[in-house]
Amino acid sequence: MKTIAVIGAGFAGLSAAYDLACAGHKVTVYEAAPQVGGLAAGFQAEGWDWSLEKFYHHIFGSDKALLDFIKEIRADDLLFFNSPVSGQWDAQRGSIEIGGIIPLLTYPHLSVFNRLRNATGGAWLKFLAIIDRWQHLEQTTAERYIQKLMGKPAYEAMWKPVLEGKFGPYTPEVNAAWFWARIASRTFKLGYFRGGFQALGERMAEAVRQKGGTIRLNSPVQELRKIEQGWLVISNDQAIYDQVLSTTSPGLLKRMTPDLPTSYTAKLDQLKSIGAVVLTVALKQSLTNGMYWMNMDKKHFPFLALVEHTQMIDRRHYGGQHLVYLGDYLEPSHEYFQLSKEELLERFIPSLIKVNPQFKPDWVEGVWLHREAYAQPIVPVNHSQSIPALKTPLEDLWWASMSQVYPWDRGTNFAVEIGRRAAKEMLSK
Repeated sequence: MKTIAVIGAGFAGLSAAYDLACAGHKVTVYEAAPQVGGLAAGFQAEGWDWSLEKFYHHIFGSDKALLDFIKEIRADDLLFFNSPVSGQWDAQRGSIEIGGIIPLLTYPHLSVFNRLRNATGGAWLKFLAIIDRWQHLEQTTAERYIQKLMGKPAYEAMWKPVLEGKFGPYTPEVNAAWFWARIASRTFKLGYFRGGFQALGERMAEAVRQKGGTIRLNSPVQELRKIEQGWLVISNDQAIYDQVLSTTSPGLLKRMTPDLPTSYTAKLDQLKSIGAVVLTVALKQSLTNGMYWMNMDKKHFPFLALVEHTQMIDRRHYGGQHLVYLGDYLEPSHEYFQLSKEELLERFIPSLIKVNPQFKPDWVEGVWLHREAYAQPIVPVNHSQSIPALKTPLEDLWWASMSQVYPWDRGTNFAVEIGRRAAKEMLSK
């Protein structure tokens, strides 16, 4: 039996801790926040029966790693699927549905030929997933590949606003493998959990505890130090472990592990990412009148995504309120990381009126603001050559993060996958 510290009680940390504890090791999970869940953690306002994610979440029917794990810990009773309507904002029509084959084939701003070319391109990307032939895509950029595969009209109308909205100045760097993974791994049906993702996180934590693991909340780790007896973990107190798995951001791993060699920290420094800012508003009335998710054009709107959560999940679970996310991916230096929720709401209100001319500020019954500096990795051409291995150069120290799930995009499914992969490596040592 080994003593093992896991840093971070997100989905990667909890799934790794579960497997390590199942193997008979003594596992302690350190979490800086007062709750488990990481980026999938939720909050609960007065009058709500369910928690709501700080950052909008759902899963896909293809999320095998997560689906297998929740079945293993007997949490599949929490899961259900819906088929909400998703689309993009259109200046003439207000919104255009794009979440399905028929909507794509009837997309109004493309000719019949370009609609077919766009749909055929999507089918080709799905086929590449079936035969596992994506590696060549990382050798070119997404914007170049999409125009070649689906045509410039489709790129300009549908994909360019999404890429530029999400990656901003990094758009020309993003490789085509990221785009492939986004198409290949997604389904039109979306899954959610009774009680929210927080309920699933708590069930995962309970599974860890049942296997003998310990979870320490409100316990940020200040330093990881290699000593003769093992690894000294300095948090609210100090303890020595045989092995350590960190599931933190690359910047935090570097700061709290001063013994990492410069050759390795140089790789960490090369991993680019951007942050997320999400303003959640509770409204008296529906804003979108049927649309769950809308991609917004940031040339005309001050946010990238408008997600009316209660178009997918019954609002009775939230005291009858209509819940809307207004989210964006931004550099941590952006002013949105400094503005208060009241200041940000004031910036956003004109856009809410544009979406629904009947909207009035007195519809707003609650406002919550959540920010995270490390939310979306940037994946340039030939990114696979830059990803650090899960095993660090230091003995008995591993690192598993969203920066390493490539070519897949960050999300709870791939957090579970990389957490369990890291645990497997640790157990094989």
